[in-house]
Amino acid sequence: MKVFFHEVSVTTSRRIQLIDITHHVEEAVGKSGIANGVCIVFAPHATAAVVVNEHEEGLIQDIVSKIEEIVEPERSWRHNIIDDNAHAHIGSAIIGSERVLPVRKGRIVRGTWQNIFLVELDGPRKERNIVIEVLGE
Repeated sequence: MKVFFHEVSVTTSRRIQLIDITHHVEEAVGKSGIANGVCIVFAPHATAAVVVNEHEEGLIQDIVSKIEEIVEPERSWRHNIIDDNAHAHIGSAIIGSERVLPVRKGRIVRGTWQNIFLVELDGPRKERNIVIEVLGE
């Protein structure tokens, strides 16, 4: 089995934001030379997450609105005494910081309307890292 490791960085501009990273993942899978296997997309941050969904601006705004409703950024969370970002930690814990995607014939398997997004929950940030690891043959 072959293992390919790739890391990319993105910049975010809003407190809660979805950044489409599909092209980064597709590029890494292409460079890996792996025809069949799995691709792990991981955000090594306690205040970010990864989701797969449609890249449509209205839907993206709806997802951000729902995240805000669930994590309540303005609420007086106990963790805010330390770092004022409890909502971001809670969002990351609920959403998850990784996704596993199949790789078939050298490409990630995804539905017609599925793109891969980094979910910024504590922005803006100059640098958010995304780890992409492809395993297979």
